[in-house]
Amino acid sequence: MAPRTKGWDRRQLLLGGAPGATAAVVLAACSPRSPKQISYAPTFFSSGEWSFVNAAVRRLIPSEGEGPGAFEAGVPEFIDRQMELPYGHGSYFYMSGPFLSDLDPTLGYQLRFVPREIYRYGIASANQYCRERHGRNFSDLSATNQDTILQSMEDGKCSFLPVSSSVFFGQLLGNTHEGYFSDPLYGGNRNMTAWTWIGFPGARADFTDWMDRAGAKYPYGPVSISGETA
Repeated sequence: MAPRTKGWDRRQLLLGGAPGATAAVVLAACSPRSPKQISYAPTFFSSGEWSFVNAAVRRLIPSEGEGPGAFEAGVPEFIDRQMELPYGHGSYFYMSGPFLSDLDPTLGYQLRFVPREIYRYGIASANQYCRERHGRNFSDLSATNQDTILQSMEDGKCSFLPVSSSVFFGQLLGNTHEGYFSDPLYGGNRNMTAWTWIGFPGARADFTDWMDRAGAKYPYGPVSISGETA
């Protein structure tokens, strides 16, 4: 993990300007954003698991700071939907073994667990870890304690079984980023708030006239796959 770096804000982290994707450097302090909310009932996560996911993404990309927070952008809904799709069932992974955990990570995924299992085991381990140290589940902790737990998970300092805390954190953080910048069709990036924030045109049929205009603000706003405009 890259060391914590003072001075980096969420904008720099999400747009690739920070030297490490850590939970700690995502936290900023400005006015919160409150996009339109849409009710959603999870189909994969249990009530307790859903509370964890909502609380965790709130800390990974909080509402404070520039741009929308992950919760307001619908990231929990994106993750829940993914768990019910072929991705969540590991249909896109090679799952026939041998399963080795000490290989070069550049060789690709090496575990026997599909994303659904990583979340099931990881959330259960995280809540147990929190209860042992704080007497309550992750979602019931203060924001400061949640940040500390997430940092320890990322560093691999939490004893999670059978999925390590660092593997679970990587899964959660990766899916959070994906949901934040996904097409709204998949449940995240609600109202295209993340695309609007970074000036991404989305699924417009043609924006080649603007590709070579470095630094110029794209004036027309994003369009989703479904044709919705921001």
